[in-house]
Amino acid sequence: MSYKKRPNFFGTDEAVLIEKILKVMQDDVAFNTESSYSADSGKYPDHLIPFVDKHMSYLQTHPDVNPDQYIANLKLMTRLKH
Repeated sequence: MSYKKRPNFFGTDEAVLIEKILKVMQDDVAFNTESSYSADSGKYPDHLIPFVDKHMSYLQTHPDVNPDQYIANLKLMTRLKH
């Protein structure tokens, strides 16, 4: 299986904006943004991939995903109910 990737995604204005939005979410106690398991012990020795890294990587490897819709859905799924 081969993955298509967004070429130079991390260097784009779009990626910079998305990363800022994800960091704001990560810093907001209203969202569950805990790190999750990663098998890549070379990059994540503690086997935990940070929230921002996880979602930036997903968007890079899934170029057909609309980033605006993805972020909107992510906000709905991670918002903590009080």
